[in-house]
Amino acid sequence: MSDQTLSLKTRAGYAGLAATAVTLGVTELFAGLFVSVPSAMASIGAIVVDVSPSWLESFAINVFGTADKLVLGLGIFVVALLIGMALGRRSTHSLVPIVAGFIGFGLVGVLAQVQENATVPLAAVGCMAVAVGIGLGTFVWLVNLSRPAEADISDRDSTDIGRRRLLLGVGAAVVVAGVSVGVGRAMLRSRSEAQRASLVLPVPVQAMADPTAAHDFDLEGVAPVVVGNATFYRIDTALIVPSVDPDMWSLRVHGMVDKEIELTYRDLQDMDQIERYVTLSCVSNQIGGRYVGNALWTGVLLKDVLEMAGVQPGADQLVGRSIDNWTAGFPTEYALDDREAMIAIGMNREILPTSHGFPARLIVPGLYGYVSGTKWLTEIELTTWDAFDGYWVPRGWAKEGPIKTQSRIDRPKLGDTVEVGPFTLGGVAWAPTKGIEMVEVQIDDGPWREADLAESLSDASWRLWKIDVELTDGEHWARVRATDGTGETQTDKRASARPDGATGWHAVRFTAQ
Repeated sequence: MSDQTLSLKTRAGYAGLAATAVTLGVTELFAGLFVSVPSAMASIGAIVVDVSPSWLESFAINVFGTADKLVLGLGIFVVALLIGMALGRRSTHSLVPIVAGFIGFGLVGVLAQVQENATVPLAAVGCMAVAVGIGLGTFVWLVNLSRPAEADISDRDSTDIGRRRLLLGVGAAVVVAGVSVGVGRAMLRSRSEAQRASLVLPVPVQAMADPTAAHDFDLEGVAPVVVGNATFYRIDTALIVPSVDPDMWSLRVHGMVDKEIELTYRDLQDMDQIERYVTLSCVSNQIGGRYVGNALWTGVLLKDVLEMAGVQPGADQLVGRSIDNWTAGFPTEYALDDREAMIAIGMNREILPTSHGFPARLIVPGLYGYVSGTKWLTEIELTTWDAFDGYWVPRGWAKEGPIKTQSRIDRPKLGDTVEVGPFTLGGVAWAPTKGIEMVEVQIDDGPWREADLAESLSDASWRLWKIDVELTDGEHWARVRATDGTGETQTDKRASARPDGATGWHAVRFTAQ
């Protein structure tokens, strides 16, 4: 292969990469401009998540945490760019490879987009066709830019001019792509936030009292008794947070019911609202992990909605379905008992944030989110226990997901260095619906000592604890265990999160000096 041929292939490869970036950027811009056209990258990402083995999804959550979606999005973007570069290199003498490849890109994107409930297929096809056309036009422009009209390919100066022009053109294309993605995503966020900002949370008929100093020891490093909306953990499969128009949204209740009903957002607001402090936890939370939090939720009792529809005998599973088709199922009895499961529209006395399920989500105290916490709720189906498995069940997770009794040391953190002498350890413990009756702490090989407990906000919420100790110089271990309202003490047997939640005592090593 001659240097000249290699140079042409390299230039065409850069042109293909830049053209792909522009195409992806334009699709994101269209997603921001039009409610009926979802993000192609997010739609493809949802399919990638769906077909990924459960061990890979668990690995991504444990390693990348809440950044797992960003990593997936970047991965899809990089793979697309590499494919675009390869197509460009094959298109030095004919446009057929890159035209065929970009049309294939477009078809994959549209097929992924139409899986979303809010997609208008014709609008998605039209926007994708424009994006592909702009991308191909970018490729042709960049290739021609690297070939000055008066250039003799054998002339070094002309070749250098072509390279410089190509690099400038590629840089400009990448900037256009980046700006398009940024503007598109910003428009998605701003549209949703503008809709939220125009709403007012109804005044609940059953309001909860605000936390007092008796509920929170206010120890540095220890989680607050109520976690703020911005810092509350987020675990879900949505690559991009869905932007839902509350005026167009509705909740359909169907399946094994006497009467199928459909409620609008206004219908939910007009119903009697209640407030409840409830601790939520992700089943993938490791011992001592951060995927747990307590918040004040506002909404309507789920059983009130079910009474409107009439639950038929034998309907022993309730399935929640989100706007992006994610599903979770749990025993219907948990929607009707005294745990007060709810359809929440508010969080910490604000309209439910988009990242936590706006306009509505399910809150079921005592159950891990993977079997109950459907965000961006759009359907409730009553069915039988054997007739349907929620999203995570076929991926190897247990069908029933009661939250384990757990406790955590927040102060000190693993590896901390503290002063010799008096020190106050602190943390949280939770056993939603059962409540926390006792927390015990062990330092090194000493006896288990009972910690002081803050007052409880509710049996469904976590409880803060603290204990004063006297530390000698050197390295120490601290362990914690909780006993719930039924008298059961959490087990010391360590088990991984899969298939139904981690178990074991949380322990931290720290140094006093």
